[in-house]
Amino acid sequence: MEAYTGFAEVYDLFMDNVPYQEWCDYLVSLLRDYQAGDGLVLELGCGTGKMTRLLAQAGYDMIGVDYSEEMLQIAREAAWGERGPQNTDILYLLQDMREFELYGTVRAVVSVCDSLNYILKEEELLKVFRLVNNYLDPGGVFIFDLNTPYKYREILGENTICENREQGSFIWENFYEEEEQVNQYDLTLFIRDREHPGLYRKYEETHVQRGYEAGRIEELLQQAGMEFIAAYDAFTREPVKADSERIYVIAREKGK
Repeated sequence: MEAYTGFAEVYDLFMDNVPYQEWCDYLVSLLRDYQAGDGLVLELGCGTGKMTRLLAQAGYDMIGVDYSEEMLQIAREAAWGERGPQNTDILYLLQDMREFELYGTVRAVVSVCDSLNYILKEEELLKVFRLVNNYLDPGGVFIFDLNTPYKYREILGENTICENREQGSFIWENFYEEEEQVNQYDLTLFIRDREHPGLYRKYEETHVQRGYEAGRIEELLQQAGMEFIAAYDAFTREPVKADSERIYVIAREKGK
């Protein structure tokens, strides 16, 4: 649970290849398809707030929840922007998504960038789903993505990824455990010191994620009292495939 401490400082740097605007456009299209074209939206695992801000720009009133104080600090700073306040009405909450609390209900809940893969136990994922169901308006929609077991096994598992930039470098070692469908990321980071630009500080972090099959996710959503609507191969409206690397799941609150 100490992930995204040192990495928070350079997360956006190393994630600059992610087409956030395209991801946001897809997410907004799903929200509108399921009658959530406006209103109050909660993002679970909001991180540095990039998607949160884009959804705010798309017209949603946003709440962002994350368990990393460092990530949320960056999100709050980014809300001001270089030209003054931008999206400063976003409410950011430092909470564990397994125990999050809101003052009222929301029109929709979203979670992207594989945040829910960090929930390693089915009973805890079920708890998250039940909390989401509790805080959704009647008929509210829940949309989230997940990395698949296929991705962990065939794409990431047992591979090492490295990247070197002037602002920082990382070594990302992956270890996949097939029986539990769990992938461990060992990150070694070298981040340039702001006060002494010629020096780089070393950080080490371990991240653990679990893959879930789409069918099991459907069962857990139903156990949580939600209506399972669809699971898509990411960024399409096509069914999940055997080699889908990321999926999007849509569920709905079906009556409290």
